Amino acid sequence: MVKFLLTGVDGNLGGLAADYLLKLTEKENLIFGGYSKEALVKYAEQGVETRQMNFNHTEGLAEKFAGADVVALISMPFVGEKRQAAHRNVIDAAKEAGVKKIIYTSLVNAADPTNPSKEKIDHAYTEKYIEESGLDYIFLRNSQYAEAMITNYFTFVHMNAPLSNSQGDGKMAYISRKDCAKAVAHALLADDLHHSIQNINGPELMTMAEFVQIGNEVTGNIITYKPITDEENYAIFDAMGVPRTTDGEFQKDSEAPYSSEGMVTFAQAIREGKMALCTDDFEKLTGDKALTVRYMFEHAADFQVGERHSQDN
Repeated sequence: MVKFLLTGVDGNLGGLAADYLLKLTEKENLIFGGYSKEALVKYAEQGVETRQMNFNHTEGLAEKFAGADVVALISMPFVGEKRQAAHRNVIDAAKEAGVKKIIYTSLVNAADPTNPSKEKIDHAYTEKYIEESGLDYIFLRNSQYAEAMITNYFTFVHMNAPLSNSQGDGKMAYISRKDCAKAVAHALLADDLHHSIQNINGPELMTMAEFVQIGNEVTGNIITYKPITDEENYAIFDAMGVPRTTDGEFQKDSEAPYSSEGMVTFAQAIREGKMALCTDDFEKLTGDKALTVRYMFEHAADFQVGERHSQDN
């Protein structure tokens, strides 16, 4: 019997992926890992094997992967050397434990050295480290979560102001986090994909102005899109109390639970055309069509970005 281990079930993406997996395969095939003991309880009560994990410490980490054949590594929510080290620790421990394959949640166009996204650096590092490890892999290169921008849309609606960022006329195939989670579940169970890169994109490329227009059509609100510079974009996040880096202090219930450095350089990447990728990889992987931005606005309460869940140290 093949054993599948999903990490990060105490986070937003990992928790959704866990729910999909419980529908796709028998719980006896699954191991769920996470940093939070409390978050693991509900899965243990359902009869799923659970393991508490802290990727920042190597001692005893290989034991957490013992018996697993395939591991889904949900990328950590912090940025920089800390994330690279955590991912490296997981890959080393998994290999030591006899794991054969890693599923990794990466970023669209992660390997492009001209992509200016700060987030991309860690993803490119992790992809390369997995490749050099000799393990089999599937890289899920996700487009931007639509939830982040839907939440952002309503922030500006409440302010009665134009939605302003530095994406300009760049295009993105926005994808639901729920669909990204579905892709994780299907990739973890896929036995026909080896050394594979899957681009997990939404069904249509669009500019931010087009995104805002769909929001207006669905909700009846009337706001516009205002392109601004990267410096002006930083200033907006500074005024909201958003930390520049993931080492900063995040406010509880923040409408922007990400660092501004990550978001602004992501906007730059979109503006420069580095994220304009739209494929049917998601549909081939899952058998389902990706949710549209229009559908997500029609069910907006179910597609908000939510709270930040990183609690590790």
